[in-house]
Amino acid sequence: MKKLVLIDGNAIIHRAFHALPPLSTKDGQPTNAVYGFFTMLFKIIEDLRPEYLIVCFDKKAPTFRKQMYVGYQATRPKISDELVPQIDVVHKALDSAKIPHFEIDGYEADDLIGTISKEAKKKDLQTIIVSGDRDLLQLVNTKVLMLAPIVGMTKMTLFDETKVKEKYGLEPGQIVDYKALVGDASDNYPGVSGIGPKTASGLLNKYQTLEGIYQHLRELSPQIQEKLAQDAEQAALAKKLATIVMDAPVKLEESEAEIGKIDKKALKKVFKKLGFKSLLTRLSKGEDIKAQKEVKKEDDKSDQLGLL
Repeated sequence: MKKLVLIDGNAIIHRAFHALPPLSTKDGQPTNAVYGFFTMLFKIIEDLRPEYLIVCFDKKAPTFRKQMYVGYQATRPKISDELVPQIDVVHKALDSAKIPHFEIDGYEADDLIGTISKEAKKKDLQTIIVSGDRDLLQLVNTKVLMLAPIVGMTKMTLFDETKVKEKYGLEPGQIVDYKALVGDASDNYPGVSGIGPKTASGLLNKYQTLEGIYQHLRELSPQIQEKLAQDAEQAALAKKLATIVMDAPVKLEESEAEIGKIDKKALKKVFKKLGFKSLLTRLSKGEDIKAQKEVKKEDDKSDQLGLL
């Protein structure tokens, strides 16, 4: 099965910025997030050997979730002044390298990743999502996996359905129901007041979904009944906010996303300008290995024809 890697651009850029020490060009332009992003991108390509690669980003414009709930993500800290220009540098570098990347007004990167992964499944591709955002675990299934950074930029965990169940005690599809009950502090929306992680997991293991819990409300203790009844609308809203959209206006074009179409010469120019000597070496080494493999293939063919 051919592989498609979907990178959550904002999540990886932010992780790189906070994981790496300050770096800058000779003229003082900060570059640690850019360096970390492409370091991880190379590692992903080397380790996973995908046939296709796409990067998805959040757009600055308000999303439909903000329209549903005005407080959505309202408490998130302001992006560092040193990080803001680096996001634009990453975008331009991806453009130069002809690596497809998407961002759409009104949608989060999660929604674009969800939509593309759904289309990839129909095309019988295995999708590997690269992100530290646990919301994306709801997309995991037989053909969709998630590679999540755990420590720094190199230690990662690959989540399949079994790993999600092992880690969270829930099926991937239950992540949205879980967040409907406990809320999400990072995105600043409440769930059901007084329902914590342990209670939420217990209820979902027994009744499967938020709707299933409410259908069996009378079976629960009076205290739990009261909490659920009081915050029913709040829980329903939380589930909508947590649910990743699978029909965003984005399309998977395999021919545009082929790894082989990455413009390495253009990427070398970008790295040279930014002073990324180790990435230049890494890129050149990768090309040398590829060239050696091509020569070996030709030698093998000649040997088979009795020419050697």
